[in-house]
Order: sequence, then C-alpha cells, then structure tokens
Amino acid sequence: MDTSIFKAYDVRGVVPQELDEKSCRAIGAAFGRFIEGNQVVVGHDMRSSAEELVHAFIEGLNSSGVSAVKIGLCSTDMLYFASGKLGLPGAMFTASHNPAKYNGIKLCGPKASPISSDTGLSVIRDLALQIESGAVATTPFKGVDNKDLDLLDDFVAHVRSFVDVKSFAPLKVVADTANGMGGLVVPRVFEGLPVELEILYPELDGNFPNHPADPIQPENLVDLKNLVVSKKADVGLAFDGDADRVFLVDDKANPVSGSTTTSLVAKAMLEKNPGATILYNLICSKAVPEVIKENGGVPLKTRVGHSYIKAVMADTGAAFGGEHSGHYYFRDNYRADSGLIATMFVLSVMSEANEPLSSLRKPLERYSASGEINTKVRDVGAVLVFIENAYQGRGEIDHLDGLTVDLGEWWFNVRPSNTEPLLRLNLEAKSDLEVASKTQEVLAVITKADS
Repeated sequence: MDTSIFKAYDVRGVVPQELDEKSCRAIGAAFGRFIEGNQVVVGHDMRSSAEELVHAFIEGLNSSGVSAVKIGLCSTDMLYFASGKLGLPGAMFTASHNPAKYNGIKLCGPKASPISSDTGLSVIRDLALQIESGAVATTPFKGVDNKDLDLLDDFVAHVRSFVDVKSFAPLKVVADTANGMGGLVVPRVFEGLPVELEILYPELDGNFPNHPADPIQPENLVDLKNLVVSKKADVGLAFDGDADRVFLVDDKANPVSGSTTTSLVAKAMLEKNPGATILYNLICSKAVPEVIKENGGVPLKTRVGHSYIKAVMADTGAAFGGEHSGHYYFRDNYRADSGLIATMFVLSVMSEANEPLSSLRKPLERYSASGEINTKVRDVGAVLVFIENAYQGRGEIDHLDGLTVDLGEWWFNVRPSNTEPLLRLNLEAKSDLEVASKTQEVLAVITKADS
C-alpha cells in the first residue's frame, strides 16, 4: 500500500496506481476494527472508479464484522448529515476538486465527528498496512446485513430548515455544479422554492468534461460569470466536485471571497443566536472578526482545517464557523460544513435586505488580500524560523498555524503544506498597492531564507 494516500484529513490518490481495490479493502477492514459499533454509513460521488472501490471497502468492513448502510450517490455534506442523523461512523468516497484520475475517502466518527491524522487516521493507516501484508488476518464474515437507504429527501428538508425558505424573494439564481454532485442535490434543495434557478453542467460526470470542479481557481468561474451576465442573475453559485463547498459570484459577475461570505452568514447567524461565538480560520480577512464583534458576537480564531474547526466548535458551542476556502460549518448541522446551508443563509439575507449582493458585500470588504501564494522550499522548518527572526520585534507573532505576523497596518501568515515541501503565504493590507509591495517583501525574505 502506498502510504502517501493518507493525508492530514483524508485518504486520496490516483486510481489505480496509488489507490486501488486492494488498498480500499484493507482500509475498510481497518476502519471496521477502529470504530466502536457494527455499522458504517457509506456514500460516494460520481467518479467512475467509485463503485468498485466502495464495493472493496465494504468487503473489508464486513470482514471485520461491520455492516454498511449504503446511501449511494451523495454530496459530502449529505454523508455528514447521514452520519449525524443515524449516529453512525461514515465513509465518503470522493476526491473533491481533484482531477478525474483521483479518488479518495473521507472518514468520520458517529455524528460526523472528525477523523484526521491526529484523531485516528494514522491508526487506521497502520492497521490497514498490517491487514494488507497479512500480519493481521481477515476472513469473509458471514451474517453481516448490508442495506441501502435513501436519505435525499431528509437531507433536503434538513438544509431548508435553517431559514424560512418561504420568505425568499423571487431571486434569479444560477449555479455551476461542474458535473459534480451538486447536479444531484442542488436542484432538489431548490425544488418548489420561490426562486428561479438555472444550473450549468448539471450532468453527473466524473471526467469533468467542461472544466475542473475547483471553484477556488478563477479560471473555473468564467462560465458562471458569463451566465450571471447573460441571465441578469442576482447571484451565481459555484460548487466543487463533492458539493460541500460553495463560492459566490455577485450580480455584477464579481467573485465573492470566502471571508466575505463568512461575514455575511455570521451576521445572519447572530440575528438568530445573539451573542454567539463565531469561528473563523486564521487566513480569513481581519474584517471577519470586526463584523462579528459589530454584530454582538464573539469571534474566535482557529487553525485551518475541518478537524480543528469541528473540535473547537464542540469545545465552545460556537454557532457557526467559516473558512476562506469556502467551507462553512454549522453547530446544528452536527458541526459539519455545508455549502448548501450557507447558500440558504445568503439567499435569506439577500431577500430580507432587498438589495443586490454587490451592495451587501461592500461594508464587509475593508482590506486587500494577496490570495494564497505557494513557494517551494527545501527546509520548511528552517525557513519559518528565519522569517520569524526577520520580523521579531516588528509585530505581534503567533504560532497557531504556521507563523502569523501582525504588523498593525498589514499582516501575513506562512504555513507549511501538509503534503508537499511548500510554504503557503497569505497577506492582507489596506490597499492593493500595499499588498503588492509587502508581498514582494515577504517573498524576498522566503527566498533569502531558502538560499
């Protein structure tokens, strides 16, 4: 087994060179031994390799005396919903926004509790290796009762329960589901709502024939932006391959950042939950905690990554959490993320305000940002130490996730990739000109450190 398929938060690799039926069978057997209980809910996206890998995984589960509750084609947030509703551990077969040659597995504990390298994924990896090598014996287990379960209607009702959908204004919405799982769940969620919906690339096709299902890349928003203009739409929605993330395009066809969407949803959440704690990850704009405070909430900064955010949400009872990358977490969604629930809040806010998204966003956008800039380095740890020494005494330093330096008028974060020898830089300042200047400055320090 190629252990590189085990990432910080999930399993992911090229099929069949890195991830194949044999490895999925071993991972299933290991997961069956790892969990407490005798059932696992299993779902998958539309990738062509999904069914054979799922079948092998379930064989592995069964060899450990664990049965599968199969919910079939679903989005990742629907799998989390199923795990929460049924109180079962879950396995979602998806490679999210990765190209067609990839597949993967997102694992969770009962009620969508996160499983990452720090909370069990490393244990599952080691056990799977032992099983695949024959060091731990498995045999076909008789008497296991796998079953199929259709939860789509229940999921739709759950998503719509977060807001009063009957009060929606007659908005014109266009959505690009990029041939991903949004093509299944988005039309069902919008069915019967007082909203005009048009979907771009709704056909489920794991080959992604139109463009990659990665909406964080600007080039993948071009078709959606054009449709917003041609249809004179109020908002555009861009979903990733497993439809757990959403990015917005406003009525003027301008993309809306994950930070701005976090602020928008946070305001709505605080109306329903006065004084609530709201989470935001450390690469979100400084505007996010400002907006949370202005609306009576308690902002709390977290590390990047769903396992950290879910853990902090469990510890604090936070009502909502947002990431700049388009993940939005809801306490009443088993602390899991859902782009569709975030969408419901956005449409609710737009309906109540009765003003275009291009206007609603303006008070929430107060700074300029660099976007994420990746730099290959030979020694990530040494470079981080060098950068910290270079800025020592010039600003406030913290190590919550990588290195963050706040210099008052501007700030930056550099953090290592979980899978590659890369440093990821995010920088924010008061103007585009200052962002360009300070980004050049920090990149020069990184280059010097690595020379």
